[in-house]
Amino acid sequence: MKMQSFVGKKCLLALALLLMCGRVGAQEAKQTLTLTLDKALEIALSDNPTIKVAEEEVALKKVSQKETWQNLLPEVTLSGSWQHTIQAAVMKLGENEFKMGKDGTNTVAGVATLSLPLFAPSVYKAMTLTKTDVELAVEKARASEQDLVNQVAKAYYQLMLAQDSHEVLKQSFAVAEENYNVVNAKYEQGSVSEFDKISAQVQMNSVKPSLISAGNAVTLAQLQLKVLMGVTADVELKIDDSLSNYEQKVFTNEVDEFNEGLANNTTMKQLYLNQKMLQQSRKSLYANFMPTLGASLSYQYQSLYNNDWNVFGYKAWAGSSTLLFNFSMPLYRASNFTKLKSNKIQQTQLQQNIVDAERKLNMQAESYRKNMQASSEQVSSNKETVNQAKKAVEIASKRYEVGRGTVLELNNSQVQLTQAELTYNQSIYDYLVAKSDLDLVLGRDYVKTK
Repeated sequence: MKMQSFVGKKCLLALALLLMCGRVGAQEAKQTLTLTLDKALEIALSDNPTIKVAEEEVALKKVSQKETWQNLLPEVTLSGSWQHTIQAAVMKLGENEFKMGKDGTNTVAGVATLSLPLFAPSVYKAMTLTKTDVELAVEKARASEQDLVNQVAKAYYQLMLAQDSHEVLKQSFAVAEENYNVVNAKYEQGSVSEFDKISAQVQMNSVKPSLISAGNAVTLAQLQLKVLMGVTADVELKIDDSLSNYEQKVFTNEVDEFNEGLANNTTMKQLYLNQKMLQQSRKSLYANFMPTLGASLSYQYQSLYNNDWNVFGYKAWAGSSTLLFNFSMPLYRASNFTKLKSNKIQQTQLQQNIVDAERKLNMQAESYRKNMQASSEQVSSNKETVNQAKKAVEIASKRYEVGRGTVLELNNSQVQLTQAELTYNQSIYDYLVAKSDLDLVLGRDYVKTK
Protein backbone atom coordinates (compact mmCIF):
# COMPACT_ATOMS: atom_id res chain seq x y z
CA MET A 1 0.00 0.00 0.00
CA LYS A 2 2.86 2.38 0.78
CA MET A 3 4.47 1.62 -2.59
CA GLN A 4 1.19 2.30 -4.42
CA SER A 5 0.77 5.57 -2.52
CA PHE A 6 4.33 6.59 -3.44
CA VAL A 7 3.74 5.80 -7.12
CA GLY A 8 0.48 7.74 -7.04
CA LYS A 9 2.19 10.78 -5.59
CA LYS A 10 4.88 10.62 -8.29
CA CYS A 11 2.22 10.50 -10.99
CA LEU A 12 0.42 13.51 -9.50
CA LEU A 13 3.70 15.40 -9.27
CA ALA A 14 4.54 14.63 -12.92
CA LEU A 15 1.06 15.74 -14.01
CA ALA A 16 1.40 19.00 -12.09
CA LEU A 17 4.78 19.65 -13.70
CA LEU A 18 3.32 19.04 -17.16
CA LEU A 19 0.46 21.47 -16.49
CA MET A 20 2.88 24.10 -15.21
CA CYS A 21 5.10 23.70 -18.28
CA GLY A 22 2.08 23.97 -20.56
CA ARG A 23 0.96 27.15 -18.79
CA VAL A 24 4.44 28.68 -19.01
CA GLY A 25 4.63 27.74 -22.71
CA ALA A 26 1.27 29.36 -23.37
CA GLN A 27 2.37 32.52 -21.62
CA GLU A 28 5.59 32.58 -23.62
CA ALA A 29 3.67 31.99 -26.86
CA LYS A 30 1.52 35.06 -26.24
CA GLN A 31 3.23 37.90 -28.05
CA THR A 32 3.41 41.38 -26.54
CA LEU A 33 3.34 44.32 -28.94
CA THR A 34 4.60 47.64 -27.58
CA LEU A 35 2.97 50.50 -29.44
CA THR A 36 3.43 54.14 -30.19
CA LEU A 37 0.88 56.10 -32.19
CA ASP A 38 3.06 56.00 -35.31
CA LYS A 39 3.57 52.24 -35.01
CA ALA A 40 -0.15 51.61 -34.51
CA LEU A 41 -0.96 53.64 -37.62
CA GLU A 42 1.78 51.94 -39.62
CA ILE A 43 0.46 48.46 -38.78
CA ALA A 44 -3.14 49.48 -39.47
CA LEU A 45 -2.33 51.01 -42.87
CA SER A 46 -0.41 47.91 -43.94
CA ASP A 47 -2.75 45.19 -42.65
CA ASN A 48 -6.26 46.67 -42.71
CA PRO A 49 -8.44 45.01 -45.44
CA THR A 50 -10.24 48.28 -46.24
CA ILE A 51 -7.01 49.88 -47.43
CA LYS A 52 -6.12 46.85 -49.53
CA VAL A 53 -9.56 46.84 -51.19
CA ALA A 54 -9.19 50.55 -52.01
CA GLU A 55 -5.78 49.93 -53.59
CA GLU A 56 -7.22 47.11 -55.72
CA GLU A 57 -10.02 49.42 -56.84
CA VAL A 58 -7.45 51.93 -58.10
CA ALA A 59 -5.67 49.16 -60.00
CA LEU A 60 -8.99 48.08 -61.53
CA LYS A 61 -9.75 51.61 -62.75
CA LYS A 62 -6.31 51.86 -64.34
CA VAL A 63 -6.98 48.63 -66.25
CA SER A 64 -10.30 50.09 -67.45
CA GLN A 65 -8.48 53.21 -68.63
CA LYS A 66 -6.02 51.09 -70.59
CA GLU A 67 -8.89 49.14 -72.12
CA THR A 68 -10.51 52.38 -73.34
CA TRP A 69 -7.57 53.73 -75.35
CA GLN A 70 -6.96 50.25 -76.77
CA ASN A 71 -10.14 50.77 -78.79
CA LEU A 72 -8.06 53.03 -81.06
CA LEU A 73 -5.61 50.26 -81.90
CA PRO A 74 -5.99 48.24 -85.13
CA GLU A 75 -7.89 44.99 -84.95
CA VAL A 76 -6.94 41.88 -86.93
CA THR A 77 -9.35 38.99 -87.49
CA LEU A 78 -9.12 35.69 -89.31
CA SER A 79 -12.17 33.87 -90.61
CA GLY A 80 -12.89 30.90 -92.82
CA SER A 81 -15.90 29.34 -94.56
CA TRP A 82 -16.74 26.08 -96.27
CA GLN A 83 -19.85 26.18 -98.48
CA HIS A 84 -21.46 23.20 -100.22
CA THR A 85 -23.82 24.20 -103.07
CA ILE A 86 -26.68 21.73 -103.46
CA GLN A 87 -28.43 23.68 -106.18
CA ALA A 88 -27.02 26.93 -107.51
CA ALA A 89 -29.24 29.94 -108.01
CA VAL A 90 -30.35 30.97 -111.48
CA MET A 91 -30.50 34.60 -112.60
CA LYS A 92 -32.86 35.45 -115.46
CA LEU A 93 -32.40 38.49 -117.67
CA GLY A 94 -35.25 38.54 -120.15
CA GLU A 95 -35.09 35.31 -122.10
CA ASN A 96 -31.53 34.55 -120.97
CA GLU A 97 -30.67 32.49 -117.90
CA PHE A 98 -27.38 32.42 -116.01
CA LYS A 99 -26.37 29.76 -113.52
CA MET A 100 -24.92 31.39 -110.36
CA GLY A 101 -22.50 28.63 -109.51
CA LYS A 102 -22.35 24.89 -109.96
CA ASP A 103 -24.58 22.25 -108.39
CA GLY A 104 -23.05 19.75 -105.97
CA THR A 105 -19.75 21.60 -105.52
CA ASN A 106 -17.71 22.95 -102.58
CA THR A 107 -16.35 26.46 -102.12
CA VAL A 108 -13.69 27.16 -99.47
CA ALA A 109 -12.48 30.64 -98.47
CA GLY A 110 -10.17 32.16 -95.87
CA VAL A 111 -10.28 35.88 -95.02
CA ALA A 112 -7.85 38.10 -93.08
CA THR A 113 -9.17 41.56 -92.11
CA LEU A 114 -7.39 44.57 -90.63
CA SER A 115 -9.72 47.23 -89.16
CA LEU A 116 -8.70 50.65 -87.90
CA PRO A 117 -10.86 53.51 -86.54
CA LEU A 118 -9.82 56.78 -88.19
CA PHE A 119 -12.16 59.15 -86.39
CA ALA A 120 -14.02 57.99 -83.24
CA PRO A 121 -15.19 60.95 -81.07
CA SER A 122 -16.91 58.74 -78.48
CA VAL A 123 -13.65 56.90 -77.79
CA TYR A 124 -11.74 60.16 -77.31
CA LYS A 125 -14.28 61.38 -74.78
CA ALA A 126 -14.33 58.02 -73.00
CA MET A 127 -10.54 58.23 -72.57
CA THR A 128 -10.91 61.57 -70.76
CA LEU A 129 -13.74 60.16 -68.66
CA THR A 130 -11.77 57.10 -67.52
CA LYS A 131 -8.83 59.31 -66.56
CA THR A 132 -11.06 61.24 -64.18
CA ASP A 133 -12.49 57.95 -62.94
CA VAL A 134 -8.97 56.87 -61.95
CA GLU A 135 -8.49 60.17 -60.09
CA LEU A 136 -11.76 59.53 -58.24
CA ALA A 137 -10.66 56.01 -57.25
CA VAL A 138 -7.36 57.41 -55.95
CA GLU A 139 -9.24 60.01 -53.91
CA LYS A 140 -11.54 57.32 -52.48
CA ALA A 141 -8.47 55.32 -51.45
CA ARG A 142 -7.12 58.46 -49.79
CA ALA A 143 -10.45 58.90 -47.99
CA SER A 144 -10.29 55.32 -46.71
CA GLU A 145 -6.76 55.91 -45.42
CA GLN A 146 -7.69 59.17 -43.69
CA ASP A 147 -10.76 57.60 -42.11
CA LEU A 148 -8.70 54.67 -40.81
CA VAL A 149 -6.03 57.02 -39.42
CA ASN A 150 -8.77 58.96 -37.61
CA GLN A 151 -10.30 55.80 -36.11
CA VAL A 152 -6.96 54.29 -35.06
CA ALA A 153 -5.75 57.56 -33.52
CA LYS A 154 -8.94 57.97 -31.49
CA ALA A 155 -8.81 54.32 -30.41
CA TYR A 156 -5.20 54.85 -29.34
CA TYR A 157 -6.18 57.94 -27.34
CA GLN A 158 -9.10 56.01 -25.83
CA LEU A 159 -6.73 53.28 -24.69
CA MET A 160 -4.39 55.86 -23.18
CA LEU A 161 -7.33 57.48 -21.35
CA ALA A 162 -8.45 54.09 -20.03
CA GLN A 163 -4.94 53.21 -18.88
CA ASP A 164 -4.34 56.59 -17.24
CA SER A 165 -7.74 56.48 -15.51
CA HIS A 166 -7.01 52.96 -14.31
CA GLU A 167 -3.65 54.10 -12.96
CA VAL A 168 -5.21 57.07 -11.15
CA LEU A 169 -7.84 54.86 -9.53
CA LYS A 170 -5.22 52.25 -8.67
CA GLN A 171 -3.17 54.88 -6.85
CA SER A 172 -6.31 56.22 -5.19
CA PHE A 173 -7.21 52.73 -3.96
CA ALA A 174 -3.66 52.19 -2.70
CA VAL A 175 -3.76 55.47 -0.74
CA ALA A 176 -7.24 54.68 0.63
CA GLU A 177 -6.06 51.22 1.66
CA GLU A 178 -2.98 52.67 3.36
CA ASN A 179 -5.10 55.24 5.19
CA TYR A 180 -7.46 52.53 6.33
CA ASN A 181 -4.57 50.49 7.71
CA VAL A 182 -3.28 53.54 9.61
CA VAL A 183 -6.72 54.43 10.99
CA ASN A 184 -7.43 50.80 11.87
CA ALA A 185 -4.14 50.59 13.77
CA LYS A 186 -5.02 53.76 15.67
CA TYR A 187 -8.48 52.40 16.39
CA GLU A 188 -7.03 49.23 17.88
CA GLN A 189 -4.83 51.42 20.05
CA GLY A 190 -7.90 53.41 21.08
CA SER A 191 -6.64 56.73 19.74
CA VAL A 192 -9.45 57.22 17.18
CA SER A 193 -13.13 56.47 17.19
CA GLU A 194 -14.91 53.64 15.37
CA PHE A 195 -16.49 56.26 13.10
CA ASP A 196 -13.06 57.14 11.72
CA LYS A 197 -12.36 53.48 11.05
CA ILE A 198 -15.69 52.96 9.27
CA SER A 199 -15.22 56.14 7.22
CA ALA A 200 -11.77 55.02 6.07
CA GLN A 201 -13.10 51.57 5.19
CA VAL A 202 -16.04 53.03 3.23
CA GLN A 203 -13.63 55.28 1.34
CA MET A 204 -11.45 52.29 0.41
CA ASN A 205 -14.39 50.12 -0.65
CA SER A 206 -15.99 52.90 -2.70
CA VAL A 207 -12.94 53.14 -4.96
CA LYS A 208 -12.79 49.41 -5.76
CA PRO A 209 -15.83 49.22 -8.13
CA SER A 210 -14.47 52.15 -10.15
CA LEU A 211 -11.09 50.43 -10.30
CA ILE A 212 -12.66 47.25 -11.67
CA SER A 213 -14.66 49.21 -14.26
CA ALA A 214 -11.51 51.02 -15.33
CA GLY A 215 -9.75 47.68 -15.82
CA ASN A 216 -12.59 46.46 -18.04
CA ALA A 217 -12.42 49.72 -20.00
CA VAL A 218 -8.73 49.07 -20.71
CA THR A 219 -9.54 45.58 -22.04
CA LEU A 220 -12.33 46.88 -24.30
CA ALA A 221 -10.14 49.70 -25.60
CA GLN A 222 -7.41 47.19 -26.44
CA LEU A 223 -9.90 45.01 -28.34
CA GLN A 224 -11.14 47.98 -30.36
CA LEU A 225 -7.59 48.98 -31.28
CA LYS A 226 -6.74 45.38 -32.24
CA VAL A 227 -9.69 45.21 -34.63
CA LEU A 228 -8.73 48.46 -36.36
CA MET A 229 -5.07 47.43 -36.60
CA GLY A 230 -5.92 43.97 -37.91
CA VAL A 231 -4.07 42.33 -35.01
CA THR A 232 -5.15 38.90 -33.77
CA ALA A 233 -6.59 38.45 -30.28
CA ASP A 234 -3.61 36.42 -29.03
CA VAL A 235 -1.36 39.49 -29.25
CA GLU A 236 -1.10 41.59 -26.10
CA LEU A 237 -0.98 45.34 -26.69
CA LYS A 238 1.17 47.55 -24.50
CA ILE A 239 1.39 51.34 -24.70
CA ASP A 240 4.32 53.06 -23.03
CA ASP A 241 2.61 56.40 -23.31
CA SER A 242 0.27 58.62 -21.32
CA LEU A 243 -1.94 61.62 -21.94
CA SER A 244 0.31 63.84 -19.82
CA ASN A 245 3.00 63.48 -22.52
CA TYR A 246 0.71 65.46 -24.86
CA GLU A 247 0.24 68.37 -22.48
CA GLN A 248 2.88 70.51 -24.17
CA LYS A 249 1.30 69.75 -27.55
CA VAL A 250 -2.00 71.14 -26.27
CA PHE A 251 -0.38 74.39 -25.16
CA THR A 252 1.81 74.92 -28.23
CA ASN A 253 -0.81 74.06 -30.88
CA GLU A 254 -2.63 77.14 -32.03
CA VAL A 255 -6.13 76.58 -33.39
CA ASP A 256 -5.53 79.22 -36.08
CA GLU A 257 -3.04 76.85 -37.73
CA PHE A 258 -5.96 74.68 -38.83
CA ASN A 259 -7.84 77.46 -40.59
CA GLU A 260 -6.86 76.51 -44.14
CA GLY A 261 -10.39 75.72 -45.30
CA LEU A 262 -11.73 72.67 -47.14
CA ALA A 263 -9.28 72.68 -50.06
CA ASN A 264 -7.97 69.22 -49.12
CA ASN A 265 -11.19 67.74 -47.77
CA THR A 266 -11.68 64.38 -49.46
CA THR A 267 -15.49 64.59 -49.50
CA MET A 268 -15.39 67.88 -51.38
CA LYS A 269 -12.72 66.58 -53.75
CA GLN A 270 -14.84 63.55 -54.58
CA LEU A 271 -17.87 65.75 -55.21
CA TYR A 272 -15.87 68.00 -57.53
CA LEU A 273 -14.50 64.95 -59.37
CA ASN A 274 -18.03 63.61 -59.77
CA GLN A 275 -19.05 67.00 -61.12
CA LYS A 276 -16.15 66.90 -63.55
CA MET A 277 -17.17 63.42 -64.68
CA LEU A 278 -20.73 64.59 -65.35
CA GLN A 279 -19.40 67.45 -67.46
CA GLN A 280 -17.18 65.06 -69.40
CA SER A 281 -20.06 62.64 -69.73
CA ARG A 282 -22.14 65.42 -71.30
CA LYS A 283 -19.41 66.01 -73.88
CA SER A 284 -19.36 62.28 -74.52
CA LEU A 285 -23.11 62.38 -75.13
CA TYR A 286 -22.62 65.17 -77.67
CA ALA A 287 -20.17 62.86 -79.44
CA ASN A 288 -23.15 60.63 -80.27
CA PHE A 289 -24.24 63.30 -82.76
CA MET A 290 -20.88 63.30 -84.55
CA PRO A 291 -19.87 61.08 -87.50
CA THR A 292 -17.44 58.19 -87.27
CA LEU A 293 -14.93 57.03 -89.86
CA GLY A 294 -13.15 53.72 -90.11
CA ALA A 295 -11.09 51.74 -92.60
CA SER A 296 -10.63 48.03 -93.15
CA LEU A 297 -8.26 46.06 -95.37
CA SER A 298 -9.14 42.45 -96.17
CA TYR A 299 -7.49 39.67 -98.12
CA GLN A 300 -9.41 36.59 -99.26
CA TYR A 301 -7.99 33.32 -100.54
CA GLN A 302 -10.55 30.90 -101.99
CA SER A 303 -11.23 27.92 -104.21
CA LEU A 304 -14.54 27.67 -106.14
CA TYR A 305 -16.76 24.86 -107.45
CA ASN A 306 -14.82 21.78 -106.33
CA ASN A 307 -16.52 18.47 -106.93
CA ASP A 308 -14.86 16.50 -104.13
CA TRP A 309 -14.46 17.03 -100.36
CA ASN A 310 -10.68 16.83 -100.14
CA VAL A 311 -9.64 20.43 -99.37
CA PHE A 312 -5.95 19.64 -99.65
CA GLY A 313 -6.48 18.34 -103.17
CA TYR A 314 -7.98 21.56 -104.52
CA LYS A 315 -5.77 23.19 -107.15
CA ALA A 316 -7.84 26.16 -108.27
CA TRP A 317 -7.01 28.70 -105.56
CA ALA A 318 -7.15 32.47 -106.07
CA GLY A 319 -6.60 35.52 -103.88
CA SER A 320 -8.30 38.91 -103.74
CA SER A 321 -7.97 42.01 -101.57
CA THR A 322 -10.18 45.00 -100.80
CA LEU A 323 -9.84 48.34 -99.03
CA LEU A 324 -13.02 49.63 -97.43
CA PHE A 325 -13.83 52.97 -95.77
CA ASN A 326 -16.82 53.14 -93.40
CA PHE A 327 -18.53 56.46 -92.75
CA SER A 328 -21.45 56.75 -90.35
CA MET A 329 -23.46 59.91 -89.65
CA PRO A 330 -26.23 59.73 -87.01
CA LEU A 331 -29.20 61.86 -88.04
CA TYR A 332 -31.77 61.27 -85.33
CA ARG A 333 -31.98 59.14 -82.19
CA ALA A 334 -34.48 60.20 -79.50
CA SER A 335 -32.54 58.60 -76.62
CA ASN A 336 -29.58 60.94 -77.22
CA PHE A 337 -31.70 63.97 -76.29
CA THR A 338 -33.17 62.19 -73.25
CA LYS A 339 -29.69 61.32 -71.95
CA LEU A 340 -28.61 64.95 -72.26
CA LYS A 341 -31.61 66.07 -70.23
CA SER A 342 -30.91 63.48 -67.52
CA ASN A 343 -27.29 64.62 -67.38
CA LYS A 344 -28.34 68.23 -66.84
CA ILE A 345 -30.64 67.24 -63.97
CA GLN A 346 -27.85 65.21 -62.37
CA GLN A 347 -25.50 68.19 -62.55
CA THR A 348 -28.07 70.38 -60.83
CA GLN A 349 -28.56 67.82 -58.06
CA LEU A 350 -24.83 67.46 -57.55
CA GLN A 351 -24.35 71.22 -57.32
CA GLN A 352 -26.93 71.34 -54.53
CA ASN A 353 -25.13 68.48 -52.74
CA ILE A 354 -21.83 70.38 -53.01
CA VAL A 355 -23.32 73.49 -51.42
CA ASP A 356 -24.92 71.45 -48.64
CA ALA A 357 -21.77 69.41 -47.95
CA GLU A 358 -19.57 72.50 -47.83
CA ARG A 359 -21.91 74.17 -45.35
CA LYS A 360 -22.00 71.13 -43.06
CA LEU A 361 -18.25 70.54 -43.20
CA ASN A 362 -17.53 74.17 -42.34
CA MET A 363 -19.83 73.86 -39.34
CA GLN A 364 -18.05 70.68 -38.24
CA ALA A 365 -14.62 72.29 -38.61
CA GLU A 366 -15.69 75.31 -36.58
CA SER A 367 -17.17 73.03 -33.91
CA TYR A 368 -13.91 71.06 -33.62
CA ARG A 369 -11.91 74.31 -33.40
CA LYS A 370 -14.12 75.50 -30.56
CA ASN A 371 -13.74 72.15 -28.79
CA MET A 372 -9.97 72.35 -29.14
CA GLN A 373 -9.90 75.86 -27.77
CA ALA A 374 -12.16 74.95 -24.84
CA SER A 375 -10.17 71.80 -24.08
CA SER A 376 -6.90 73.74 -24.19
CA GLU A 377 -8.22 76.19 -21.60
CA GLN A 378 -9.57 73.31 -19.49
CA VAL A 379 -6.19 71.56 -19.51
CA SER A 380 -4.53 74.64 -18.09
CA SER A 381 -7.22 75.08 -15.46
CA ASN A 382 -7.35 71.38 -14.56
CA LYS A 383 -3.58 71.20 -14.17
CA GLU A 384 -3.75 73.98 -11.59
CA THR A 385 -6.64 72.17 -9.89
CA VAL A 386 -4.55 68.98 -9.64
CA ASN A 387 -1.67 70.87 -8.03
CA GLN A 388 -4.01 72.50 -5.51
CA ALA A 389 -5.70 69.14 -4.76
CA LYS A 390 -2.30 67.57 -4.03
CA LYS A 391 -1.52 70.38 -1.59
CA ALA A 392 -4.94 69.90 -0.01
CA VAL A 393 -4.22 66.19 0.52
CA GLU A 394 -0.87 67.01 2.14
CA ILE A 395 -2.45 69.57 4.46
CA ALA A 396 -5.35 67.24 5.38
CA SER A 397 -2.90 64.39 6.10
CA LYS A 398 -0.77 66.53 8.38
CA ARG A 399 -3.83 67.93 10.16
CA TYR A 400 -5.11 64.41 10.75
CA GLU A 401 -1.73 63.21 12.00
CA VAL A 402 -1.51 65.95 14.65
CA GLY A 403 -5.15 65.47 15.61
CA ARG A 404 -6.45 68.78 14.35
CA GLY A 405 -8.29 67.36 11.33
CA THR A 406 -10.91 64.68 10.78
CA VAL A 407 -10.91 61.61 8.63
CA LEU A 408 -13.73 63.13 6.57
CA GLU A 409 -11.45 66.01 5.58
CA LEU A 410 -8.78 63.51 4.57
CA ASN A 411 -11.24 61.41 2.54
CA ASN A 412 -12.72 64.44 0.82
CA SER A 413 -9.28 65.75 -0.16
CA GLN A 414 -8.36 62.39 -1.66
CA VAL A 415 -11.64 62.17 -3.59
CA GLN A 416 -11.09 65.69 -4.94
CA LEU A 417 -7.56 64.80 -6.04
CA THR A 418 -8.75 61.68 -7.85
CA GLN A 419 -11.53 63.60 -9.57
CA ALA A 420 -9.12 66.40 -10.55
CA GLU A 421 -6.64 63.95 -12.10
CA LEU A 422 -9.39 62.15 -14.02
CA THR A 423 -10.76 65.48 -15.30
CA TYR A 424 -7.27 66.59 -16.31
CA ASN A 425 -6.73 63.43 -18.38
CA GLN A 426 -10.19 63.76 -19.90
CA SER A 427 -9.51 67.34 -21.05
CA ILE A 428 -6.31 66.30 -22.85
CA TYR A 429 -8.16 63.38 -24.45
CA ASP A 430 -10.97 65.70 -25.62
CA TYR A 431 -8.41 68.01 -27.22
CA LEU A 432 -6.65 65.18 -29.07
CA VAL A 433 -9.93 63.70 -30.33
CA ALA A 434 -11.15 67.10 -31.53
CA LYS A 435 -7.84 67.69 -33.31
CA SER A 436 -8.02 64.25 -34.97
CA ASP A 437 -11.56 64.97 -36.19
CA LEU A 438 -10.52 68.41 -37.42
CA ASP A 439 -7.59 66.88 -39.34
CA LEU A 440 -10.07 64.52 -41.01
CA VAL A 441 -12.43 67.34 -42.00
CA LEU A 442 -9.57 69.46 -43.35
CA GLY A 443 -8.21 66.49 -45.31
CA ARG A 444 -4.82 66.40 -43.63
CA ASP A 445 -2.82 63.34 -44.69
CA TYR A 446 -0.99 61.29 -42.10
CA VAL A 447 2.71 62.18 -41.86
CA LYS A 448 4.87 59.93 -39.70
CA THR A 449 6.56 61.74 -36.84
CA LYS A 450 10.34 61.70 -37.19
